[in-house]
Amino acid sequence: MGAGNEEMIRRARRLRREATPQERKLWYEFLRGHPARFRRQQPVGPYIVDFYCPAARLAVELDGGGHYEPEQMEYDARRDAYLREQGMRVIRFTNLEIRNEFSAVCGVIDRAVWPNSVPGEGEPT
Repeated sequence: MGAGNEEMIRRARRLRREATPQERKLWYEFLRGHPARFRRQQPVGPYIVDFYCPAARLAVELDGGGHYEPEQMEYDARRDAYLREQGMRVIRFTNLEIRNEFSAVCGVIDRAVWPNSVPGEGEPT
């Protein structure tokens, strides 16, 4: 394992320990027990995604207020393009959506993971 890889792993571990309240809520109240199995703070190339579901090739990103600054928006656009080039889908939610529309956020994630399921029926068999 190269030095760059080891640094990414250290950063991911630190980000897990220092999760925002919204990241903790989404993880502990929904993604941690999701049948599709999500990982949190997953290194992908030169980036670390907030949550990643390998089976669905889905990255879930939570955006705080800093994500609306021009420099951060450009960085996020480059990052999303890179992730799409790797064959991933990226969905983003604001911290306000996590706080105020949690059930709806969970529904969007479920539909992204299980696109062929009927709402209310749970995961496909």
